[in-house]
Amino acid sequence: MISDSDSAMAFRPADSGDLSLSLWPVHVEVRVSPSATARFDTLRNTVYNYITNSFETLCLPSTLDGWEDVPVLASSVERIVACESPCPISPLPISQAALQIHIYQPTEGDSSEEFSSGPGGEGEEVMAASVCELPSRQWEGLWESLIFPDDTKSKLLDYIYATVLFSDANVDFNVVSWNRVVLLHGPPGTGKTSLCRALAQKLSIRLSHRYPHSRLLEINSHSLFSRWFSESGKLVQRLFGSVMDLVEEEDTFVVVLIDEVESLTAARAGAMAGTEPTDALRVVNALLTQLDKLRHKKNVLVVSTSNLAKAIDSAFVDRADIVQYIDLPPREAIYQILRSCLQELVLRGVVEKVDVPSLEQAQRFERTAIAPLSAPTTAGTSQERAKHVALRLFALSQKCRDQGMSGRSLRRLPVLAHARYVGLSFTPPATVISPSKSDHGSRTPVNGLSAKHHRTGGGGGGGGAPGAPGSGGYGTQVEVWLAAMEKVVETHSDELKRFER
Repeated sequence: MISDSDSAMAFRPADSGDLSLSLWPVHVEVRVSPSATARFDTLRNTVYNYITNSFETLCLPSTLDGWEDVPVLASSVERIVACESPCPISPLPISQAALQIHIYQPTEGDSSEEFSSGPGGEGEEVMAASVCELPSRQWEGLWESLIFPDDTKSKLLDYIYATVLFSDANVDFNVVSWNRVVLLHGPPGTGKTSLCRALAQKLSIRLSHRYPHSRLLEINSHSLFSRWFSESGKLVQRLFGSVMDLVEEEDTFVVVLIDEVESLTAARAGAMAGTEPTDALRVVNALLTQLDKLRHKKNVLVVSTSNLAKAIDSAFVDRADIVQYIDLPPREAIYQILRSCLQELVLRGVVEKVDVPSLEQAQRFERTAIAPLSAPTTAGTSQERAKHVALRLFALSQKCRDQGMSGRSLRRLPVLAHARYVGLSFTPPATVISPSKSDHGSRTPVNGLSAKHHRTGGGGGGGGAPGAPGSGGYGTQVEVWLAAMEKVVETHSDELKRFER
């Protein structure tokens, strides 16, 4: 059996030209229930045997099923997911998979706590950071929900694997140097902070065999500027002194997140020119000094974000091993984001059940389309309808891209669409009423029709009043949801024009 304690890099083929002769690492994450009593080693071996005996191929990524029939797993496991592999083909034959099984038990609820750097002068208490125990249930699925057009996420993971490998090999820092610092920069709303949190969550799972405990420490950059002159530099030193205490626990992996790092690392050139207070210069110097001390610790990673990269001191940028630009999503990434939103609404019963094609399928439909999109229709086969949904969602993605919408803006579109243009298409069971003549036209029209006339008649057993989302009743037809989304995007464009006047 191949243990998850082996580095993923060790199984990467030296020559991937012949895929049939390659052995590829496959990461399998097993979430354990809070009431689990089985030992993690027992669960790891049982999961390994179950996968190797039950599957000939693995689709990546995919949520595995069938393990509920294994008593040991049924009593302790909540979910098993085959996450990813560097192998370019999927499904991957199980004979070519080097399974790396990660067992983890997320903490329940909000496990964060305020972290004080001590009094900031005359009794002033400065809450400089918050600490969260990882992995946390509140961030389950965050990594998968983040969609980027390139290999940003895998690049970050590979970087961590490389630092672990070099540290284990006791590579001389005087010969080969790295600083354990990552800087993500780009426009607001592109997912930089979320990516840092998701990376911390992912590392707490992937490195659990090495570090039984993991913590995320989020620094409140603004609170470190004391109202007392010359105090801010001391606050930075106190805070990182506490960070160093956390890192001294060798069985704990610590991720330090500095959000909006330009608040702490404003370019010192401005201070030298007299345009920045001297206290800001002390903060930059103190931070750089503390980062130089942390770089020698194996169990720490510093991740930072910035919306104003040009305002960051060059010495901090030079210390970052990875400086990654996070751009606004392209059309393809927008399609995947909107598709995930639609799938969630279908899962919860807000939108009727419908097949939403993958990005690859949608691209094939677009290449073979010979006519413009027709009016919304529920006629035709399920395949024809799925094709229509894909093409329309692709067209909507292009409109969002033309407006330069961020990932944050995209994920709130469904709520705005429902609030503005779908309206009360759901009526809770306790207050269900039959439509009457008096309420005709009371809903906001979408494409010339009232939203209440767009209910689906399938899957619910004929007539009757629709139920609330997730109650087994009818959901809004996907055509209504798409029309409402299109309307929100058009309105968003008009609102921006007014704002810019």
